[in-house]
Amino acid sequence: MDKMLFCGIDIGSLTGKCVILENDKIISHSISQVTKNPILTSQIVFFDALNKINKRPEDIDFCVATGYGREKVPYANKSISEISCHGLGAFILDPKIRTVIDVGGQDCKIILLDDQGSLKDFVMNEKCAAGTGRYLEIMADLLNLSLEELGKISLKSQSPVKMNSVCSIYAQSEVLYYISKKVKKEDIAAGINRAMAERVVSLFRKLYLQPEFTISGGVAKNIGVVKNLEQILNIKFKNLPIDSQLVGAFGAAHFAQRNFKNS
Repeated sequence: MDKMLFCGIDIGSLTGKCVILENDKIISHSISQVTKNPILTSQIVFFDALNKINKRPEDIDFCVATGYGREKVPYANKSISEISCHGLGAFILDPKIRTVIDVGGQDCKIILLDDQGSLKDFVMNEKCAAGTGRYLEIMADLLNLSLEELGKISLKSQSPVKMNSVCSIYAQSEVLYYISKKVKKEDIAAGINRAMAERVVSLFRKLYLQPEFTISGGVAKNIGVVKNLEQILNIKFKNLPIDSQLVGAFGAAHFAQRNFKNS
């Protein structure tokens, strides 16, 4: 199967991602903020990834779409759930992985894998923005920080604030209150990240977790949330060798390769 190209497209609620594989190796990728139109978002990341390697759409042998907008990708040969794609992606990157935390823009998922990388069990929360990437995005905006800055600055905190509200709407009022009281940004950021980690941990109690652990999705780039999760759960996440936001698209590309072989 020399020179065959396989594509994974992951259209989430906050970002669109594309990964192109050749001989199991990532040869191109793209990440972009979503537009209001999932079709347009998929085209932006797809053509950006293709242009980087001077390829055309017809050069792709099979494409799998995943994520929130997976059914809206017109050129995909198949769509597969993000739970399966994040699981497979993490497992291929590190076959020792058995538990994957994927914190997306609109939901949080805990994924358990067997020793073949297949889905064993999962649990997810999508009822409220609290405990999702959207929650962090809202809070970061209030502090005029990026998501990565929200994590880094929190590490400087000596006196983290206590975020009492579970609801993200009320949490905004808490943050605005702390800002009005001239509380240091790092202390507010630390409180936000701690609250985020606690929301995620509440899901863990519903599953019997198994090492090794990793975290995927954009929230994995927030070192404050990651360190809080490790502290609360007394675990250590294994770092994956690609951008954490690409794990779902990477898994989708491998599903594309498998489906092509079996077709």
